[in-house]
Amino acid sequence: MNEDLRPLERRIYTVSELTQNIKELLEGAYPFVWITGEISNFHIPISGHFYFTLKDPGAQINAVMFKAQNRGLKFRPKEGMAVVAMGRLNVYEPKGAYQIIIEYLEPEGIGVLQLAFEQLKAKLAAEGLFDEKHKRPVPFLPQKIAVVTSPTGAVILDILHVLNRRFPDVAVEIAPVKVQGEGAAEEITEAMQLLNQLGDIDVIVLARGGGSLEDLQAFNSELVARAVFASHIPVVSAVGHETDFTIADFTADMRAPTPSAAAELIVPVKKDLLKRMEEFGKSLKSALFHRIQLLRERTTQLSRRLVHPGKQIADRRLRLDDILGRILRGLSRQLNEKRDRLNMMRERLGRSSPQYMTEDLNVLLKHHCQAFSSVMQFYLESKKSVLRATVAKLNALSPLAILERGYSVTRTLPDYAVIKDVEQISPGQRVEVTVSRGAMICRIERKQIERKQKDGQTNI
Repeated sequence: MNEDLRPLERRIYTVSELTQNIKELLEGAYPFVWITGEISNFHIPISGHFYFTLKDPGAQINAVMFKAQNRGLKFRPKEGMAVVAMGRLNVYEPKGAYQIIIEYLEPEGIGVLQLAFEQLKAKLAAEGLFDEKHKRPVPFLPQKIAVVTSPTGAVILDILHVLNRRFPDVAVEIAPVKVQGEGAAEEITEAMQLLNQLGDIDVIVLARGGGSLEDLQAFNSELVARAVFASHIPVVSAVGHETDFTIADFTADMRAPTPSAAAELIVPVKKDLLKRMEEFGKSLKSALFHRIQLLRERTTQLSRRLVHPGKQIADRRLRLDDILGRILRGLSRQLNEKRDRLNMMRERLGRSSPQYMTEDLNVLLKHHCQAFSSVMQFYLESKKSVLRATVAKLNALSPLAILERGYSVTRTLPDYAVIKDVEQISPGQRVEVTVSRGAMICRIERKQIERKQKDGQTNI
């Protein structure tokens, strides 16, 4: 048989083998994957696991989120919700179907909004927009309150109801704006700027009801945050529920947990104020009456102690005459004492006249000058005698005097060593001979050595 016509060998897989190979390939290629889609066929069996289908206009994939992972979700998945999920692909061999096992799930867009929220919060905090030093105090009793909110929602009705209950006569200015959706941030900013231009507003309440992070996006915008910070009128932020926090809450001068709570924070209860005023009035009236009674009693006591002015004047005159007499006597006594002391000092001054002292000092000076001159003359003569004796000794010891007597000094050349022994020189060597009036350069022709004989004679 021709080999070209021989049938090819076929690799035949069992269903399990093929499914196992597909499982290994698929799960190895996509260990973890992010996926986005719309939830469909969502149901929760008794096990507590979430089973649903993720789909988009072109395809769908089965998904499961086990109870251990879904118990930490902060929201409840529902039909039609767009989500972003992270999971791993899995092939369920008994049914030969592939699915994704979800490890993490979040509504689509919420993660981006939360990231934007945190980034803007950090940016504005670094610029100091949240610092307490910029917070302005809210007036105790504002005359006019402006509310920036939607005019059709329940928020404005709650605020007006609380204000009317606590202080019916307070004036309220409503600035109608969109509180969510496109253009909401711009409308809120324009309303804040307009209220600041009016100049008769004491406090601004920025309010809306609760909602998701996406619903509150206008109050998390940088535009609104800077408008709130730039307002010279105190701003109270009352956005969402107590657990909701927005960027506007951080930049506002005060945050209220709810719009109704904001109304309670900015105005006191009128009945309580009237009651306190009445109590203060009674206390003030009682204090005044008590003070008047004390003053009246003190006046009565003082009037009893008063003396007739005429008697007081007579007593003062007598005291004045007595004091004046004592002053005159004291002055006269001091004048006499000063006069006696002046005469005594004049006598002492005469005895200590500079003229007399000068004459005595001149005589003493002449005596001292003569004595000093004699001493100096004797001292100089003694020093001259010592100097003459010393000069004579120096002349006797001077080498020049020895040279005058015919002696000379001979030194070797060129080191100028003084020759004391003929052994220091050799014939032909040059030497320098110094006499009393100059020096000579000589050459040694020969040398003689002095020898002592036994009889005491010297042989040269």
